[in-house]
Amino acid sequence: MVPVYAIATNIISSLGMDTAAHWQAVLAGKTGIKRYEDASLSNAPFMAAKIDAAQWQVIQAQTRSAQSLTPFEQLASCSVKKAIDSLEEDIDLQHTVFILATTKGNIELLGQVPDERLLLHHSATLISAQNHITTTPVVISHACVSGVVALQYGLRLLQAGRYKHAIVTGCDRFSRFVLNGFQSFQALSDEPCRPFDAARKGLTLGEAAATIILSTQKTEITSGRLMSGATSNDANHISGPSRTGEELAAAITRAIAQAGTTQQHIGMISAHGTATPFNDEMEAKAFEHAGLLNSPVHSFKGYTGHTLGAAGVLESVMVLEALRNQILIPSAGYEDLGVPKPINVTRKLQPVEINYVLKTASGFGGCNAAIIWKK
Repeated sequence: MVPVYAIATNIISSLGMDTAAHWQAVLAGKTGIKRYEDASLSNAPFMAAKIDAAQWQVIQAQTRSAQSLTPFEQLASCSVKKAIDSLEEDIDLQHTVFILATTKGNIELLGQVPDERLLLHHSATLISAQNHITTTPVVISHACVSGVVALQYGLRLLQAGRYKHAIVTGCDRFSRFVLNGFQSFQALSDEPCRPFDAARKGLTLGEAAATIILSTQKTEITSGRLMSGATSNDANHISGPSRTGEELAAAITRAIAQAGTTQQHIGMISAHGTATPFNDEMEAKAFEHAGLLNSPVHSFKGYTGHTLGAAGVLESVMVLEALRNQILIPSAGYEDLGVPKPINVTRKLQPVEINYVLKTASGFGGCNAAIIWKK
């Protein structure tokens, strides 16, 4: 099978404008989640991880063009540009596919612009053009597994010989529409989210754009290899996950087998970990079914909140940093186990040997996804 490598990354979120800033935040135990009082977004105070005004000035300055880009498109395009600019050598953009992962796109503009302007393929085309990518872009919009599925799809396109490189970007904005939707589920916490913790109260929303450039050509700054991926659907409920975790476990087991490794070699798990009661319980059960109770596990959402379609890409960037630095990422906000299975949640920074990492994701509609990264 053709090997596929991660050769460049970027993250823009409440924690900063590049990957290095996010890794430094992990080392410092810093979270980007804050309390907001903003009547334009909500009648009540809320916790969130939002990109600030100074960051938006930089984003807008770096994405000026003759084309009129929306804030969502500016955010995604800026992340793509920063990832491309970080490359030591230029890649052939004529043999590169752009894959956009998002759940909401320009939904905040609903009713303000023509419906055609909200189409995700239109946004993907504008972002591609802004960054001089000439091939037809691909959109993956599959609830909160979008980012992980986009990486998996990029892997398969490269392994099939369709392209030499894939630029995979996950992006979603914080908006009143999204905030009100999760408020209606009564799923939001009034404090920073605490995945897998006994005192967790629900999730925290965030916004971000994250990019990973995949390539069949290894470089000096290659940070990891994407080995495999698998998906499943539990068909349980439109918003509630499986109660058994068997379906996510099936995707995990297939991904591990396709990677040519075993459960004993999974040195770290980057879980979906939303801090909602049902998601965290389901994941814990899935890890038991998959034989992974001993593997160190964390959720990154205590740092950046749940960034929806960006989450799988953003959290994979941090997986690559953990592989590069050989350090386990602590699960921010975690103190006491609050799930029915004894999973091994990481509490503090810990230098260890990590060769394989499992990244999981689950979303509305019962979708599940798992990919395997290798040092």
